[in-house]
Amino acid sequence: MADYTCLIGHKREIMAVHDAMDVLNGKWKISILSSICYYNKRRFSDILSDVSGISNKMLSKELKELEVNKLIKRTVLDTQPVTVQYNLTEYGLTLQTIINNLAEWGMKHREVIINDLA
Repeated sequence: MADYTCLIGHKREIMAVHDAMDVLNGKWKISILSSICYYNKRRFSDILSDVSGISNKMLSKELKELEVNKLIKRTVLDTQPVTVQYNLTEYGLTLQTIINNLAEWGMKHREVIINDLA
């Protein structure tokens, strides 16, 4: 019986990971969130510069999806020309540890791969 309970628990965890990845899916979302996370507030052009290879159209689409999922907040500033800033919501800030852990893992992974090639 204990094995069955464990299986149900793990199935639930696997589904939770699936749900999280569904929100953060694609090539760009984590990079966009990282840009906003590391700098706190970012303008559209700043994010475009930070996220190498993303197009204006794709960035706009991804930002809208992140906003719908309540991870970022879009603020229109009354400037000439109009400036739009993005920052993480309180809910979005809960991803900060995950982003930091991914960055740390990514740097270690790069070292492992480079060392294997040397």
